[in-house]
Amino acid sequence: MAMAMNVSPCFCVASNRRSGNRVRAVASEDLVFSKIKDDKVKLGGSDLEVTRLGIGAWSWGDTSYWNNFEWDDRKMKAAKAAFDTSVDCGITFFDTAEVYGSRFSFGAINSETLLGRFIKERKVKDPEVEVAVATKYAALPWRLGRQSVLTALKDSLNRLGLSSVELYQLHWPGIWGNEGYIDGLGDAVEQGLVKAVGVSNYSASRLRDAYEKLKKRGIPLASNQVNYSLIYRAPEENGVKAACDELGVTLIAYSPIAQGEVLIAVSCSIIFVWVLYIQL
Repeated sequence: MAMAMNVSPCFCVASNRRSGNRVRAVASEDLVFSKIKDDKVKLGGSDLEVTRLGIGAWSWGDTSYWNNFEWDDRKMKAAKAAFDTSVDCGITFFDTAEVYGSRFSFGAINSETLLGRFIKERKVKDPEVEVAVATKYAALPWRLGRQSVLTALKDSLNRLGLSSVELYQLHWPGIWGNEGYIDGLGDAVEQGLVKAVGVSNYSASRLRDAYEKLKKRGIPLASNQVNYSLIYRAPEENGVKAACDELGVTLIAYSPIAQGEVLIAVSCSIIFVWVLYIQL
């Protein structure tokens, strides 16, 4: 049994060192973790700042893609340990979605529910801890209009146990009704339910449309979360990264290590969100 839940190479290496080198290792850890915690980036034109590195909670509670199609107490404890270790390392930006750990998957537990539980438990012992939560709206074909965005967001907040989240994103473009979805994002900002709004898996043209529609209401489009890694370079080729750079929209890269296990360096203009996952 192996757990692929790497938070930081420095943490893993130091924890395996002998006590004779422990003082030096701790000093190194403290320096690295302090740098991670202090290294924050502003999302687009919004006022929201988050750690440059983030944790994707796609696998938490999931039984449709991750975890060998089952979720049990051992995996629950491992996910909780991953959350706590990430926060200990200064990584406090967590990305989830209403469809992660979907209730339609047998045995699954919603990722938002787990993240909210972990945050609540952490605050009991560390009331001052600040965790930035990003979640997403699923543009399902039967969801229409701006009110559907607000309804879904309030359901997400209920699962998270929070009154607001830092970032709310459209998970993917809808087949129709996209203008209404963008209106819903703007309404969420104006109602104080979110601090910033973004999109995910949006092309350059759709990104520009969303940006302009929100701009008319004086609301910045903070981010576009897309698949981007050294292996998958499509955002450089299809104009998405160029559009983000031009408009001042932060590109959030998911699967930045192609669902692998080794942390890589990040560029100054991109946030990396990677998944902590478990496999047998």
